[in-house]
Amino acid sequence: MSRSAKEALTRRSLYDVDVTDPTGLLVDRTGMTPEDVAQITRLMSAIAGMREAEERLSEASTRYMKLNRTDMRALHFLIASQNRGSLPTPGAIAQHLGISTASTTKLLDRLERAGHIRRETHPSDRRALLVRITPETHRAAMATVGRQQARRFGAAARLTHDEREVVIRFLEDATRSLSLTDVPWAQGTSGESDAGEHSSPRAD
Repeated sequence: MSRSAKEALTRRSLYDVDVTDPTGLLVDRTGMTPEDVAQITRLMSAIAGMREAEERLSEASTRYMKLNRTDMRALHFLIASQNRGSLPTPGAIAQHLGISTASTTKLLDRLERAGHIRRETHPSDRRALLVRITPETHRAAMATVGRQQARRFGAAARLTHDEREVVIRFLEDATRSLSLTDVPWAQGTSGESDAGEHSSPRAD
């Protein structure tokens, strides 16, 4: 058995609801056949496989570009901004990344020293700065990470219109199901779950 086949088999067992929830405490299987459950296991395993592929691509891209993930997110934002014809400022980058002004300044200093970006005076506000990705870094990112990421478009294009609608509906529904809005434990507040109150173990 190939390595990829072994990984797929291991991943499927991790997402097999009969393994992770054998007593039905979490997942209601009412009205479902064993074939239905097995198919959903395959679906969840496939999603996990795509996440793992994305993780490997992210790790490879940071190694290739010799940057960390936040740096890569900043460069991606600059490329997208350039494609839209917008003028990205340090403030816009900070908001996109969810980091402080001071952290953004350090990030931009680091990227500028490495030759990935340049800061320019804003054309309509001399007090403001623009941030632009350098042509060399833009080309390198597009020819490597960007090209690999774009291959997902082909996978979607091979589906029919109706199949894509089903995938979209599932992904949107799954995203809503995973939302942490109004989930007390995720907000750092005490609350009672459907299974009762739970608390983290205390170290003596």
